[in-house]
Amino acid sequence: MTQLTNTHLYREIHQQPAVLRQLLDEEEATAAALADLIRARGVEHVVIAARGTSDNAGRYAQYVLGARNGLSVGLAAPSLFSIYNRPPRFGNALVIGISQSGQSPDIVAVLAEARRQGALTAVLTNRPASPLADQGDVVINLQAGDERAVAATKTYTAELAAIALLSAALSSPAEQRAELAAIPDAMAATLDMDGAIAAAAPRYRYMQRCVIIGRGYNYATAFEMALKLKELTYTIVEPYSSADFLHGPLAMIEPGFPVVVVAPSGQMSAEALDFTRTLRERQAEVIAISDDAALLALARVPLALPAPAPEWLSPITAIVPGQLLAMRLAHTRDYDIDAPRAIRKVTETV
Repeated sequence: MTQLTNTHLYREIHQQPAVLRQLLDEEEATAAALADLIRARGVEHVVIAARGTSDNAGRYAQYVLGARNGLSVGLAAPSLFSIYNRPPRFGNALVIGISQSGQSPDIVAVLAEARRQGALTAVLTNRPASPLADQGDVVINLQAGDERAVAATKTYTAELAAIALLSAALSSPAEQRAELAAIPDAMAATLDMDGAIAAAAPRYRYMQRCVIIGRGYNYATAFEMALKLKELTYTIVEPYSSADFLHGPLAMIEPGFPVVVVAPSGQMSAEALDFTRTLRERQAEVIAISDDAALLALARVPLALPAPAPEWLSPITAIVPGQLLAMRLAHTRDYDIDAPRAIRKVTETV
């Protein structure tokens, strides 16, 4: 079995602080230029086209650009463009394509139609020379370098940081830019959780199903962590907001059922605490990713975030324990963590 530290995935997870520093240094001017275009054109809403991990970055954008910039953000249905050939009207929208490879024909089709309709287009990609980038009025380079592991890690957090960079450029306060500038160091501190997660992973070697809970800004984190566990460990994992989970799926809970609660401190803290108490009453096994001492005290496996981030930026660091858990659990099961079965690095859908 390959030594874990020699794998692409291990190295790419640990490259994330450096990637974020480079992105924030190199792309601030591009984000500012995009913000100027948004203001100049009086953009009223945003449509995001993405698949897989990048779709989860779009979920983050719904909260960040909505809560902090007052923009209504929706996720595109690419098949309307690429299969049904019945594209909706964009109106005065910003249409953003998010893709680490910039290759998928259905995402390209959304951006191409947006340009045909005269909408403002932007692309977030790790490949600025790609078919998707060709459709962008503005292209933000994720600056992640080659990502060789099939499971995306550093490109995902770069996508989140690029969205946060745009939000800060639209809002302008220096405080937001300072908060964002501190995130690479917070990411580096969060990577120190690897030892605790390595110790916890063997407990779940034979886990067949679990759910991941996140709400608000970290709704995206629940989806991305679930995806990483599916890709790397082949476990049946479903993501939910805590609110949605109470509307029916709570019936799944039985003694010992694993539930990961992702709840960094913020406006959702009180709700997350109440929700976790409900899980405990039903004897779920709670794995908590948080910096809230009261919530961590309720967990069977508390994973304490060592570097609290402002809530709007917390998904950039809160996903790291999820990446590490998926990697460690896959390694415990003797799976090939760089090349999971049945999937490829670049998936092109129509």
